[in-house]
Amino acid sequence: MKRYLLARLGQSVVLVWLVATVVFFWVRLLPGGPFQTMFGRHATPETVARMNAEFGIDQPLYVQYVAWMRDLILLDWGRSVTSGEQVTTILLQAAPQSFSIAFVGAVFGLSLAIPAAIISTIHRNELPDNVATVAAYLGLSMPSFFIGIVLALVFGVRLGWFPVFGYTPLREGIGPWLRSVLLPSIAVGLPYGAVVMRMMRSSLADTLRAPYLRTARAKGVNGRVRLFKHALQNALLPVVTVAGIQFGIIVVGTVTVEFVFGINALGRLLVGSILERNYPVTQGVIIFIATVMICLNLLVDLTYTVLDPKISYGGENSL
Repeated sequence: MKRYLLARLGQSVVLVWLVATVVFFWVRLLPGGPFQTMFGRHATPETVARMNAEFGIDQPLYVQYVAWMRDLILLDWGRSVTSGEQVTTILLQAAPQSFSIAFVGAVFGLSLAIPAAIISTIHRNELPDNVATVAAYLGLSMPSFFIGIVLALVFGVRLGWFPVFGYTPLREGIGPWLRSVLLPSIAVGLPYGAVVMRMMRSSLADTLRAPYLRTARAKGVNGRVRLFKHALQNALLPVVTVAGIQFGIIVVGTVTVEFVFGINALGRLLVGSILERNYPVTQGVIIFIATVMICLNLLVDLTYTVLDPKISYGGENSL
């Protein structure tokens, strides 16, 4: 296991470096520099040249790349070309909002998806299965921003139960924090839960058809014991992969929901920085996202060993 972890950490470092390299050159291929975009028609060659020199953008690309990589290793991610703030400060302000929405949304989605998948499998091709299937397809077909608009209009504007704009930090209390993120979390949690439910139902149905479970059934093992003790654990393996990847996606893939509820999280920050040609912020957000996704994949791999002790890494007692 130690050898595997070291190998994965080494691979992760290489992947982050590759992402950083690609994004560094990619943002500079976009037409128009940051200060031409910022000043627009009022940009003069002298002003643009002075600002480029201040941020080192006037240097040759290889010089900029080496300097930026050196700073990146020293955990200096640069500063925004529009506000002058440190990129790390901006990320620390936006990341908690994204993770709050994603975490509450994932908990909400899983709390619906797993019981629905189990009930759907037990009552396969019956009314509960049909209802759960239709609900899952509705969750998959409706965009998150549409769900968010409906939730905001009904529970925010009409009923006034929840705020429909802005984010309340957790330090101001669990109640205000939860009220501020609940509607956007449900908006992203319903599609998330629909994906997990469909995967869980399919995986559980396939597992129940496995030879060892048919043998257990022939021996008279109770149906609930077969389901919860033998089938469920094995059925969770592919579901964990999907749930982990989808969680990483909703961390940064909820730009439209963030716009609906006026939340300045990572997705909105990324789109805004690209439009502004804000090189340091764009690079920082994408590298942060890549790091989160890599860590989630590693966590998913480690979760496999908890769900199924027969799975091992590094060639030790592997089957």
